[in-house]
Amino acid sequence: MTPARRREQGLVRAYVVTDGRAHPTRNTLDIVTLVNAVTSRPLTGLSPEKRGVMELCRGGALSVAEVAGHLGLPISVVKVLISDLIDSGHIFARAAVPKAQLPDVQLLQEVLDGLRARL
Repeated sequence: MTPARRREQGLVRAYVVTDGRAHPTRNTLDIVTLVNAVTSRPLTGLSPEKRGVMELCRGGALSVAEVAGHLGLPISVVKVLISDLIDSGHIFARAAVPKAQLPDVQLLQEVLDGLRARL
């Protein structure tokens, strides 16, 4: 993002972008929550920031943090915007795939012992 574009964005305060709200309507949004656009929904009537979210998410799943980074907006603002878009049916969200849990150490030891016994 160019410095001129950053200055231009700085002219609109965050509370204006979110219609004065500081908290999203959904508490389930995390910075790693993945969001996708519903491509059949029209963009008419959306604010420029919400249009930006939709355009980004039409290309595939992005995390809330990625959307914030691309738009140059604070994560708290992006959470409010995404929450509004989920409420209106423009976006759907899903939790990121959790990291695989490590197997039990005892189980690993038994497998290792079994492999050594075969050698």
